[in-house]
Amino acid sequence: MILDRFRVTDRVAVVTGAGRGIGAATAVALAEAGADVVIASRTESQLNEVAARVAAAGRRAHVVAADLSDPAAAGALASAALDAFGRLDIVVNNVGGTYPRPFVESTTDFLEEAFRFNVATAHALTVAATPALLESGGSGGAVVNISSIMGRVQGRGFLAYGTAKAALSHYTRLAAVDLAPKVRVNAICVGSVLTSALELVAGNEEIRVKMENATPLQRIGSAEDVASAVLYLASPAGAYVTGKVLEVDGGLQAPNLELGLPDL
Repeated sequence: MILDRFRVTDRVAVVTGAGRGIGAATAVALAEAGADVVIASRTESQLNEVAARVAAAGRRAHVVAADLSDPAAAGALASAALDAFGRLDIVVNNVGGTYPRPFVESTTDFLEEAFRFNVATAHALTVAATPALLESGGSGGAVVNISSIMGRVQGRGFLAYGTAKAALSHYTRLAAVDLAPKVRVNAICVGSVLTSALELVAGNEEIRVKMENATPLQRIGSAEDVASAVLYLASPAGAYVTGKVLEVDGGLQAPNLELGLPDL
């Protein structure tokens, strides 16, 4: 059956930023599809809640509370997976993010910090995981990077974040060539998704309606929308896909949230 191709039974995944939002939904989706997961973020209490959802799906979760803005901490998750489960087949580089900031306040340090958190952490984990991913059987190892619509469209205030996410998208294409044919590397270009980070603005009904009206599919995305795409790219269903950036953004061709920053 075609649905069997979406199974990842007895495979092992690492999901960063897994305490809430897209990371949590992804960890649970992979567990429901048959995988054991290493879940990592700063807040252990959140991770324990996700681990309980993984256990309810009949799979195992290994919790790692760490500051993943440090590339070394991200890279160490590969060893954590091998120690906990003896293998590693799937890496989901979800951790990242950068607050908007006006152009003249976007210092070089701020830009470097955005690059480190969104790109260097993904690279550190992917490099550390590569030996295990090369040994993965079946459809091979898989890496899925979580990028953003702001890496391909224009919007004031997003210079550091958008530049870093654009770099992550192209990193995906380049790494896919380096790691082919045994390891597939893809990314998801995410639009507005209703996570805790967006709830601050989407909780305002006027702003939420404006965002929905500016989106062709007339709604804000859910974490499960992204998790479903991760499962496709990480599973045998996506076995003939590598070096691609899948846009899961409701059809956006421009930001659906303007910050209202004035001309200089």
